[in-house]
Amino acid sequence: MGNTLSCCVSPNASPKRGRRAGSAELDYETEIYEAAAGDAVAVAPAPATAEPADLDFGAGEGHHLQHISDREMPEDLALESNPSDHPRASTIFLSKSQTDVREKRKSNHLNHVSPGQLTKKYSSCSTIFLDDSTVSQPNLRTTIKCVTLAIYYHIKNRDADRSLDIFDERSHPLTREKVPEEYFKHDPEHKFIYKFVRTLFSAAQLTAECAIVTLVYLERLLTYAEIDICPTNWKRIVLGAILLASKVWDDQAVWNVDYCQILKDITVEDMNEMERHFLELLQFNINVPASVYAKYYFDLRSLADDNNLNFLFTPLSKERAQNLEAISRLCDDKYKDMSRVAMRRSFSADNFIGIQRSKAILS
Repeated sequence: MGNTLSCCVSPNASPKRGRRAGSAELDYETEIYEAAAGDAVAVAPAPATAEPADLDFGAGEGHHLQHISDREMPEDLALESNPSDHPRASTIFLSKSQTDVREKRKSNHLNHVSPGQLTKKYSSCSTIFLDDSTVSQPNLRTTIKCVTLAIYYHIKNRDADRSLDIFDERSHPLTREKVPEEYFKHDPEHKFIYKFVRTLFSAAQLTAECAIVTLVYLERLLTYAEIDICPTNWKRIVLGAILLASKVWDDQAVWNVDYCQILKDITVEDMNEMERHFLELLQFNINVPASVYAKYYFDLRSLADDNNLNFLFTPLSKERAQNLEAISRLCDDKYKDMSRVAMRRSFSADNFIGIQRSKAILS
């Protein structure tokens, strides 16, 4: 997880903070609560201290933490309910979004609404259009838009309002400013969620891959802990998922104290406590298989297509075509070398009995 010990408790600046000087300054109250309306109600911050007795890491002597690759899934978690663990399970955000997509299409059909001018570009014999997003190197801006849209559908089409106190913003506020009570009664808009996540990614210089892993951890938390993401807890859940994903994905992880420079009113102790609870609720399962990552990436592209969030397409230039050809040739040579090694290994086993060839019958 990037830094294994006390990176989250140091009061000093981390080595990574220096390369983003000037970008961490943020007027958080204006950015986050500018859309709130109504009379202001004071929200008293609750003490964010974690008692040692609250952390149950097992009892008895000789306690052994099993490796994640050998750990069996809990029996009460079915295969189809764990999209963050199994590549064949459908992602939750895509299924939640289908209700709105079907209603939108039905409404357009009944009202005879024209789709309007087509904005998506298609390739022809003379021109090939490509986007700059791939599964191994997604486009940052578009990926954040898709991930925040998935979070929006999680909040909008949630089953209930189940939550935990550690993620409740009324108990653990992210700002000392007075937050209107009306703010917690309405679902946030997509642009509001995007602004919050984009600010964190920009200030911490996180990558697009980290955004996809963030969504994986978010859905894993909702499944394991059996909670819902709602107006009162979505910020802290998203913050905890980003915090964990950045430490798992980035070799030079952002320290918890760095997030305190972005969110001015949050304390390191609160960040540490939230991170500990997040890990415990995930049962310390932070593994993201490549197949699960790829599934989330392509499902996010499907979500973008359903909601007209098209990726940026550009004509294929001669320079880019040459680069693609060079990459293709490099991969082809790599696979040829791997096949030769595999053939040599197979021949070594045949040497014990001799290489046998079947006789060809010519007619």
